[in-house]
Amino acid sequence: MYFESPISSKELARKLYLPVPLITAMKKEFIKVGIVEQYKGISITPKGEQYVEDQLGYKGLNKGLYQKLTKACRMKDVFNDEIKTIKNIFDARPSVDFTVDQAHCDYITSMRRAMLSLKYKTLINKKILCIGDDDLVSVSLGLLINKLYDNSQDNKTEIHVVDIDSRYLEYIDKIARDFNLPIICHNRDLRQKLHDELIEEFDCFYTDPPYTMNGMRLFLSRGVDALKRRKGLPIFLSFAHRSYDASYKILTKINQMGLSVDRIVPKFNSYEGASILGNIGQLMVLNTTSYTKSDIKGDNYTEYLYTKQCKKNRKEKVRC
Repeated sequence: MYFESPISSKELARKLYLPVPLITAMKKEFIKVGIVEQYKGISITPKGEQYVEDQLGYKGLNKGLYQKLTKACRMKDVFNDEIKTIKNIFDARPSVDFTVDQAHCDYITSMRRAMLSLKYKTLINKKILCIGDDDLVSVSLGLLINKLYDNSQDNKTEIHVVDIDSRYLEYIDKIARDFNLPIICHNRDLRQKLHDELIEEFDCFYTDPPYTMNGMRLFLSRGVDALKRRKGLPIFLSFAHRSYDASYKILTKINQMGLSVDRIVPKFNSYEGASILGNIGQLMVLNTTSYTKSDIKGDNYTEYLYTKQCKKNRKEKVRC
């Protein structure tokens, strides 16, 4: 209603995937406290606007740009002035370390991942976690925030990065300082549990884990530990395309962790020099449920994790 007011009960129900009677009941309660009013549909009041801006963090937001970005638009049309700068940032990132399954996605893919935060309402006034970030999704999210807010002092979003590679953490930290991005970096080997200050703190997380089942299990589990205990929180999982049998095992594991699948987008990710993946990968959007739980027991993970480790030890019949 903050962006589209007035709006009919029927249209609001369609946008929120809720039945019209429930929308009507909610509307009546909102009218009682003065947040909305019934006028040519449902309209937000000045009191309602103040609540959205002060309490939900939308004060200072460029509303026109936000609405444009949430609809179909070409990224280069929006970020035309910044494209060269963004490309230079990505071109200058550290080289990949194949021993830990790093593979650079291109800057367009990284920005497209960041844009998903608008579709799933996980950007404004949220705490976002990037688990492993050689793809610089944290930077893309930060640049998106800067674009949306004319005054960065109004922004209340926090972006955290957890990575084992200090080269990327140092680079991301430098970019954050140079461009005043709300990014906080943490050096951590995910085979060890997350620090207490990161547990149950976040509204969503992004991850592009090692391309093994163990890698996916571990990164998803650490991310689940970091999420707030709420239903419907999104997880943006990038993973290689797999065979039918392997895809079945992946979805089975996701189901066992109590996560629901919102959507799977084939060929969403484009990578530079990742010929073993065909230079493309899929993106899965998962959601937390009442049944969501970590799949890792104990504080330390000792199984093989990376592709080269698993290939080397196949003769030993090690499960990866």
